[in-house]
Amino acid sequence: MHDRSGERADRQVRTRRVTTTRAGGFSRAPYDSFNLGDHVGDDPEAVRRNRIRLAEGIGLAPDRLVWMEQVHGRNVEIVDGPRPEAVPVTDALVTTTPDLALVVLSADCVPLLLSDDEAGVIAAVHAGRVGARIGIVPRVLEAMRSVGAKPERIGAFLGPAASGRQYEVPAAMRADVEEHLPGSATTTAKGTPGLDLRAGIHRQLTEAGVGAIAIDPRCTIEDRTLFSHRRSAPTGRIAGVVWMEYVTPGEPAL
Repeated sequence: MHDRSGERADRQVRTRRVTTTRAGGFSRAPYDSFNLGDHVGDDPEAVRRNRIRLAEGIGLAPDRLVWMEQVHGRNVEIVDGPRPEAVPVTDALVTTTPDLALVVLSADCVPLLLSDDEAGVIAAVHAGRVGARIGIVPRVLEAMRSVGAKPERIGAFLGPAASGRQYEVPAAMRADVEEHLPGSATTTAKGTPGLDLRAGIHRQLTEAGVGAIAIDPRCTIEDRTLFSHRRSAPTGRIAGVVWMEYVTPGEPAL
């Protein structure tokens, strides 16, 4: 466990979270315009400029943003400082380091941002159908506990993702995911088998004892201000970002 009691006696931290949209960047169609994914075929220079703009927008240097090579797995990495490249083969990051932003990219999958403000522990999780099915969420909660977090103090934010109204899948796939992620099976607006991964993850978090859970209601497939791989591949990626910043004791939260 990382002991930060001395540090926190005279310096306090608060958690910040940001979710981007597709507006305000440098990428051209079909990645227009604030694409933050460097693995989708976009111009690398445009992506680089977009990532710098994101860092500037949240008030951090670009090298203080930690990215992942997301692979739809259940690997979790605990990081304590900047990384020169994306953390390889990882779908969740955990840190206790203030002013270090953890970034998750998505375009239908669930971006999950977690924090235990009292312990000073945060996490960013890429929870797509495969990763959620095989247990990325329990893995990241276990990693957070290993550095001092407690489930009842953790706050969770589930960002924009494909909704159960639109996420159509074969019936056998729905049944399989429901078996491993109960609460995720649904029926789409068309009356066909579907998945609501955020509902399944919400249930999973609740059963794990997570204290507070918020869900962004936006559906990436429906909302054209967001990127959606299912709606219009190839396309870009939005970002969910979580970080802790130092504050003066008594300073009001924003």
